[in-house]
Amino acid sequence: MRIPPASVTFTLLLSFLVALPAFGIDMSLPALTAIGATFGSTPSQAGLTMSLFMLGFAIGPLFYGPASDRFGRKPMAVLGCALFAIAGVGCLVARSLPALLAWRFVQGAGAGAGITISLAIIRDLFEGQAARTRLSYVTVATMIVPMIAPTAGAALLGFGSWRAIQAVLAGTSLLLLLVVSIGLAESARLDPANRLAPIVVLRNYLRVLRHPVCAAYILVNAAGFGCLFAYVSGSSLVLIDVMGLRPQQYALLFGATSFAILAGAFVNGRLAAMDIAPDYPLIIGLSLATVSAMSLLGLTLVVWTPLSLLISLLVLANFGFGLTAPNAMQAVMQPLPKIAGAASAMMGVVQMTTAAVVSGLVTVLFDSRSALSMTAPMALCSLIALAGHLLFARPAERKAFARRSSSDLAKTRASSTDRPPRGSPDLSGLGRARGLKLT
Repeated sequence: MRIPPASVTFTLLLSFLVALPAFGIDMSLPALTAIGATFGSTPSQAGLTMSLFMLGFAIGPLFYGPASDRFGRKPMAVLGCALFAIAGVGCLVARSLPALLAWRFVQGAGAGAGITISLAIIRDLFEGQAARTRLSYVTVATMIVPMIAPTAGAALLGFGSWRAIQAVLAGTSLLLLLVVSIGLAESARLDPANRLAPIVVLRNYLRVLRHPVCAAYILVNAAGFGCLFAYVSGSSLVLIDVMGLRPQQYALLFGATSFAILAGAFVNGRLAAMDIAPDYPLIIGLSLATVSAMSLLGLTLVVWTPLSLLISLLVLANFGFGLTAPNAMQAVMQPLPKIAGAASAMMGVVQMTTAAVVSGLVTVLFDSRSALSMTAPMALCSLIALAGHLLFARPAERKAFARRSSSDLAKTRASSTDRPPRGSPDLSGLGRARGLKLT
């Protein structure tokens, strides 16, 4: 009954695990007004259901990562799905806004297991080209969710109420729990000496942050994600309130940019299958995102933002993110296989913290007159991502490669020195047999 790791079904299973947060966020977006009406609260108070979910999603991986290194990937995946399902039922029966907020926090914490465990599983089972391909296809699959989840949530809202959305989320996670329990085999090589004591967990996190390659690519990934979230959090404000798009037009544009990310990730997967080195799509993606974001900022500063050019640059920037993200994530996970869970968790926490800071910055800067609140953070984050790759990540990789090459050369020389010359008799065994010391 185990799902073969090389199968499409296995990739889809990992994709659904990674997509749990997107389902929990995007399906609930159309229901905020209805939630406020149910409990007699303002829309901003109902919006706390999203904030608490994101908080739980950011904190959860801090536990799941080290725990999966100690107890295995499968138990943590089961725990995450179970928490998500239980919290969905709790949201379904909540009779007050505080109760709903508490359950949404638990739901977010459960969702946090998906991406942490999936990345660690890919690191456990695949290397190099195969890992890049799986990460790209997981990204492709998960980018479909933001394109369809809001529509599905709106349909459920029209069919019943916001509680119907929570019922579907609970049912989906229960089905996923069943598939994980039956079909997922343990992938981690567990070390009994790896204790879950706080000092050990902290030491592992510090080890990740002190590793030059891991730390550099955590920066690259987080900055790239910050650029994406500057667009996600600011696009509706800019395109609807400033540019005057109708909500239906905005939905089409948002779908186009989501498809651009999907296309970038798909192209990266094909390049990986062709054995193209990851550095090429990474630098191309970062350059595309930076040029597009800087162009958007320049257009904003000169107060000339034709809609067609604006949309083209947004699509190009998101395509660049699709090229970049799978390679940056693989680069974080590659150097420390024994604590892949901790590396995945640290990457996720830094990524989500960056997204939260950037989203807050976009909201604070928005003045209802220009796109500066969106384009300035996009430009800043894309520049940081490109500079992090050129100034930190690539030099760190070169040093790591040089060290490995020197070590391999030293081992080769040592083994050749230990072997007797070709054609000469090996007398060591004879000497040991006779109790003699050969010189």
